[in-house]
Amino acid sequence: MNERPSPITAEAGAPATGAACRPAEPVPAGLKFAMRFTSTPRGARLARRLVSHRLDAWGFPYGSDVNETVTLVTAELVANAVRHGCVPGRDFAVRLVAVGRLVRVEVSDARGERVPLLSLRQPPGDQESGRGLLLVAALADRWGAEPRVNGPGKTVRAEWGA
Repeated sequence: MNERPSPITAEAGAPATGAACRPAEPVPAGLKFAMRFTSTPRGARLARRLVSHRLDAWGFPYGSDVNETVTLVTAELVANAVRHGCVPGRDFAVRLVAVGRLVRVEVSDARGERVPLLSLRQPPGDQESGRGLLLVAALADRWGAEPRVNGPGKTVRAEWGA
């Protein structure tokens, strides 16, 4: 039997324990942007740029804390989708939602068995990778991963505001 992981989320700066996790909350209707991208470095770059552009169009101007933070976190999440969530022939998807002060970015890929750990431990100093989710945890108010709703894989999301 193939069990899917339950939805999880962690408060920024909280230890990665079961006590810090809670189910994702639905986002009410608001401004939305969603698009699929090829699972390549070019697709990741395009996703990052379109998120920044969409935030600017929604009133979060280039250079603002919100635009820069959400764009940086998006860059980390899409890089992980390309590097760790890639299945040949499958794209990754980005969904951006803004409702009042709440901004949520979701990145979905096709690899459900590779769920990110909610660990805030830093990798050994000689490793060249493994710090992206530390940035996500430090910059987002909440973040987490859950099984993908419309297809195989998972969705990793980060939220600000609320």
